[in-house]
Amino acid sequence: REKDVMLKEIHHRVKNNMEVICSLLDLQAKQAADKSVHAVFMESMNRVNSMALVHEKLYRSADLAHIDFKEYLQSLVSVIANTYNMPDVNFSVEMEPVFLDVNIGIPCGLIVNELVSNCFKHAFPGRRKGAIKLGISNGGDAYVLSVVDNGIGLPEGMDFRNTTSLGLQLVNVLVKQLRGTLELSRKQGAAFTITFPKSRSESYE
Repeated sequence: REKDVMLKEIHHRVKNNMEVICSLLDLQAKQAADKSVHAVFMESMNRVNSMALVHEKLYRSADLAHIDFKEYLQSLVSVIANTYNMPDVNFSVEMEPVFLDVNIGIPCGLIVNELVSNCFKHAFPGRRKGAIKLGISNGGDAYVLSVVDNGIGLPEGMDFRNTTSLGLQLVNVLVKQLRGTLELSRKQGAAFTITFPKSRSESYE
């Protein structure tokens, strides 16, 4: 019981420290006159927030080792959507409840943050209407994470595995960290699929 209390306190303090970092980044963003500089600060803030949110969910959960990833994704994408303020772009989290170990939940959250942020930034130019669907499914010995949009898609000839885009570079690094594979379908918009093996500590309900 003492260990559980201590672990909750650790998650709470980590979350609070990350929220302080987010606040500092937000202040810097507001002081940046250059739009590109402002965007960099906001993107960094969203990355830190995606990690802070994991610790917040764990702090409030009865299970201090696993995170309800469906609930987490709904909260995370809501924050991202508020950042970009595009009310005509709808998002939906379509999945059964999945509980991930924190060491898997954090890189998955960062991957989703990058891919969904890219959707809001690039997939719907001119603030056109659109939809983003995401979720994670149980693939037997592996999990399958997908982020799909019906926007304009990636530019022809763009190699998403070898690009100057910091966001996609981070996604590729995080997929390797998960010992997974990353695939892209360009049939309608962009559909990213990440398949990675389960940890022994994972549970699926």
